[in-house]
Amino acid sequence: MRNSVQKLGDFDLEKAQEQAFITMKATIQNGTSEEVKKIVSTLNDSQVPSSDVVEVVVSPPFVFLPLVKSTLRPDFHVAAQNCWVKKGGAFTGEVSAEMLVNLDIPWVILGHSERRSLLNESNEFVGDKVAYALSQGLKVIACVGETLEQREAGSTVEVVATQTKAIAARVSNWADVVLAYEPVWAIGTGKVATPAQAQEVHYELRKWLQENTSPEVAATTRIIYGGSVNGANCKELAAKPDVDGFLVGGASLKPEFNDIIKSAEVKKSA
Repeated sequence: MRNSVQKLGDFDLEKAQEQAFITMKATIQNGTSEEVKKIVSTLNDSQVPSSDVVEVVVSPPFVFLPLVKSTLRPDFHVAAQNCWVKKGGAFTGEVSAEMLVNLDIPWVILGHSERRSLLNESNEFVGDKVAYALSQGLKVIACVGETLEQREAGSTVEVVATQTKAIAARVSNWADVVLAYEPVWAIGTGKVATPAQAQEVHYELRKWLQENTSPEVAATTRIIYGGSVNGANCKELAAKPDVDGFLVGGASLKPEFNDIIKSAEVKKSA
């Protein structure tokens, strides 16, 4: 829902169609069923803009997906935090895309920086996961982002472009893909990219899509920001023309998450 226009080459990056600002709530790997019920109850009672203004997606750990799916208000959606790269089989401990579809879970997060760094998921592996999830009918939040060392070396744009290229090489239809830019150095650290820094990378990602996929993909793909988003900084971030939403971690467990959802109104009034 970006009303401002950015000129890239001969193409005006104005959305080909109106799309809602998207706010992702990624609940980290902890909690009990009672705690999850309290979080869902708080979400269900929240007063938020209509679904044409903001799309809210809640991403609990796997074990709580059925609980959240069955109790969450119908205008909010549910996402898994990961899924396997291919059809189910002898892959102990993994959850397949087919299983998520069977549970009627519409979204999945793939390529999160923690999985890239701790579990050594390569760009190509993440690209394969995105392609397979899409082939099974899931919508994908595909994460990209640089480490502090990469940022200090001046290679941020190169890093996120390479990560995005591995997805683009395997995906032809971007209608169900959301890109999430999450600077690794700003996740859970209290540090946050300045609005100008976030906008710069989002702009470069959109420019890369325009030059390497199509102008339509560049215009319609939502690019969201994840990295210590909170109630204090969300409105200024949301006001940036290429920031189409947020992937929220720790703040999603606090009352301020409601303020983050409402920051979508900044886009609508822009």
